Amino acid sequence: MDEQSEEQVISRLLALENDGQATQRAELTGERFLSLLQDPGSGRGYVLLHGLDETEGAQVPPGTEFWEYPRWDEAERAYGQMLEEDRQAGELVEVDSEAGLGDSDTEGAEVRDRYSAVDEDPLTGESEETEGQEQTDTLS
Repeated sequence: MDEQSEEQVISRLLALENDGQATQRAELTGERFLSLLQDPGSGRGYVLLHGLDETEGAQVPPGTEFWEYPRWDEAERAYGQMLEEDRQAGELVEVDSEAGLGDSDTEGAEVRDRYSAVDEDPLTGESEETEGQEQTDTLS
C-alpha cells in the first residue's frame, strides 16, 4: 500500500471525525478540538488536534496536528495525557464535545426525491397547463 501524505492522513481523520467516528473528542479554548480516532482501514490509533474548518473541507484548518500510534492502547494513553495537560493549563472547555461536527460538507450535492416538491409548498406552484400531469426533474 502506498504511503499517504500528511495532508491525506489529516483529511481522512477529519472525515472520520465528521462522520462521528471519534471515540473521544474534547473542545479546547480557541475553537480547537482534540480527538481520539481509530482508522478502520489500518487499525492504527490517532490523536488529532485541529481548529474549526471554515473552508467546508477545501483546506486543512490552520494549526492541525496529528500523532499516529501503531497500537490502540498507546493512542488512548497519549490522548489521556494530552487531555490532562490541557485541563491543567485551563484550556479544556468540554469533554465529549460535538461542537462543529458535520460542518465540513464532504458528500456532494443534496439529493431530492421525486416527491420533494409537494402541492402544499407555496414555492412550487403549478401552472394550469401542467396541473394533473406528472412532473419530471432534469439535471443539466
